Amino acid sequence: MSQSIQAKSILGKLKQVDTWFGTTYSMNLYRGCSHACIYCDSRSSCYQIADFDNIRIKGNAIDLLHKELRSKRERATIGLGSMNDCYMPIEKKQGLTRKALQIIAHHKFPIHIITKGTLVTRDIDLIKEITKVYAAVSITITTANDELASKIEPNAPSSSERFNALLQLRKAGIYAGITLMPILPFINDTLENITELVKQAAKYKAAYIIASMGMTIREGQREYFYQQLDKTFPGMKEKYIRQFGDHYNCSSPVAKNLWIVFQEECQKYKIPIKMDFYNKTSDEQLKLF
Repeated sequence: MSQSIQAKSILGKLKQVDTWFGTTYSMNLYRGCSHACIYCDSRSSCYQIADFDNIRIKGNAIDLLHKELRSKRERATIGLGSMNDCYMPIEKKQGLTRKALQIIAHHKFPIHIITKGTLVTRDIDLIKEITKVYAAVSITITTANDELASKIEPNAPSSSERFNALLQLRKAGIYAGITLMPILPFINDTLENITELVKQAAKYKAAYIIASMGMTIREGQREYFYQQLDKTFPGMKEKYIRQFGDHYNCSSPVAKNLWIVFQEECQKYKIPIKMDFYNKTSDEQLKLF
């Protein structure tokens, strides 16, 4: 299901530049998400998104984006994919993300896209254009195992499909890597998963991997997550309750070992574990010439 809504604004400004992803502005063209990832933080009650699986289209998003970019004094990175996936299936019909990228390219703003959607390859032409300023695409892959991915991210493309999308982006000369997050305690927090994923990242030419060895759980999200655990991983919910109680941050019990192995594997394949961000100084110097 989907419906159209009117947004008051389309670009939110963060209190400070995101130290993981280099973004200053956030943009969500849709409300809700259809990928049904069992761990999605956007289901948390604090965001007040009722009926999260029912996608709402921000019908005035493109007009707002044009107006807001025209008035921005600070050229800084726009993040796509914070509260939902901008390349979920509805985008194929609606095309809001593509239209937004056209506007962003016109105004010459940098972007960072985070997605599990392989539809991102449709927009390689626009992303390459934005690359003249700065563009990064991070493909979220939490496991190299397609069967496990289908359990924790049931409506998203398979991990294999995401790796292939990454390769297409890299072959097109786009700065693209992997967000390895979240790591779910007792589910995908194995040394085998980490080593295989980094190996595949190297094979598919990832420019970087950004990782977090844990997950977050809070009200609203927690209830949904536990329901899905009962369906797919019987007995796992009780394990989470014993281990974490009502804690917000839930690091894997073996996080330290995972980090050591992750760093060693990335060094082995020469894959950076941090991104290069938009360089505003270089951009301003370019204007002078």
